[in-house]
Amino acid sequence: MAVWLILLSCGYALAAYHGSLGLQSLPAFALLALAWAALRYPRLRWVGHGLFVVLALALALHRLPGFDNARVIDAVVLSPGATPLTLYLNLDKPLAGFWLLLACPWLILKRRGSLRGLALRVLGTVAIVLTAGVMLGVITWAAKWPEGAWLWAANNLLLVCIVEELLFRGYIQGGLGRLFERWSGGQTLALLAASVLFGVAHLGGGWQWFLLATAAGLGYGLAYRYAGLAGAVTCHFGLNLAHFGLFTYPLLASQ
Repeated sequence: MAVWLILLSCGYALAAYHGSLGLQSLPAFALLALAWAALRYPRLRWVGHGLFVVLALALALHRLPGFDNARVIDAVVLSPGATPLTLYLNLDKPLAGFWLLLACPWLILKRRGSLRGLALRVLGTVAIVLTAGVMLGVITWAAKWPEGAWLWAANNLLLVCIVEELLFRGYIQGGLGRLFERWSGGQTLALLAASVLFGVAHLGGGWQWFLLATAAGLGYGLAYRYAGLAGAVTCHFGLNLAHFGLFTYPLLASQ
C-alpha cells in the first residue's frame, strides 16, 4: 500500500505544483474524513460507503469548490483531423484514490502473475480495443510524440490510471467480488459490472466510446484478477499510451 500512496502523493504534488487549493475545499476533506470514520462502526458502514460514492462522483466531475485545476495544455491539435486536446492537472480527483487506500486496504489484490502472462493480457487488450476503435471510425493511425508528451504521460499514469483503477477495479470489482464470493459466477458478475460502469463513465464521448471503454474495462479487470492493482494499472496505462502515441488522440474530429 505504501507504494501506491507514494505514487498518488507524487501525482498530487505534480498537480499542486501547478494549481492551488482554496478554503472552499475544506468541506470536501471533512466529508471524506467523516465517510472514513463511519466505516469503523458496523451499523454506519453503508453510510460511509454511500457518502464516499457521492463525493467520488462529485470530485470526478469537478463539482466541488476550492480546487483550482491547472490547465497545462490548451486546445492543442496533436495530429491532422483530431479534436483539440486540453489537459488539466486535477487536484480533486486524486482525493478519491487516497481515501480508498486509507479506508479500504483490502482492495489491493495480492496476486503476482508472471510478466509474460501480464504482457499477453496488456497486448491483447491494446490490440482489441484500438482495432475496434479504428473499425468504429473514432481513431486512425497517427504516430507521434509531441511536445508536452511526458507531462501527459505523468498525469495519465498518476492522476488518471491509478485513481480510476483503484475505484473501478479495486473498489467496485473487488468489493462486488467480496460480496458475491459465495455465488457461482460471482467474480465474473463483478468483472462485468465494473466494466459496464467504466463504460458508462465514458458515455459522454458517445456510444462508440462506451463500447470501447467497456471492452477496455474487461481487459483491465482480467489483468486485475491476474496480477492485482499493478496489473490493472499497467494494462490501463499501456492502452492509453499506445492510443496517445500511435493513434488519433483524443479522437477524430468528425466524431
